[in-house]
Amino acid sequence: MALQKPTILAFDTSAAHCAAALLLGDQIVSRVDEMAKGQAEHLMPMLEEMLASADLQWADLDGIGVGVGPGNFTGIRIALSAARGLALGLGKPAIGVNGFDARAFQESLPYTATIPAPRQQSYAQTFTADGVSQPAHIDATAGAQKTAEELIEAVVRIAATRLNTETARPEPLYIRSADAAPPRDPAPVILT
Repeated sequence: MALQKPTILAFDTSAAHCAAALLLGDQIVSRVDEMAKGQAEHLMPMLEEMLASADLQWADLDGIGVGVGPGNFTGIRIALSAARGLALGLGKPAIGVNGFDARAFQESLPYTATIPAPRQQSYAQTFTADGVSQPAHIDATAGAQKTAEELIEAVVRIAATRLNTETARPEPLYIRSADAAPPRDPAPVILT
């Protein structure tokens, strides 16, 4: 008996876009909507439209793929929350794929994946036949970059390879701590 090819919906909001890809066997339908803000309100209607255009319901999915960063803190949280909620509600696995894996997908080894970071810097991780280095924050701008469409298509393909394996629930990948700092002023006194 031949195994049926999976149907997986993957999405990512870790940059200035909402990106999604629907894997239907060997075919991928992808969509990238560029946007600096508003991903939280835009993501679910966008996913609904993609499913409807393929005559699919949420229950038809075999799994959910999600980009886990690194990238914009709020954007990562939007996609992760949606993926975890969908996985819980549908009883389907949610599979996290980090940006380094997506960039290194189908590249010849050794390969150094770079992701643009704030302040004209980059995050980098090197993939070799012997393993993978720890992600690092480097003082250089990123080299050649894949498009958002290429990256979300890599996310959905990687999620498909991990579908029937033991995977932990998706967690955000942060390379450095948030830019926010605690206030310098003392906390107000609460009067009773």
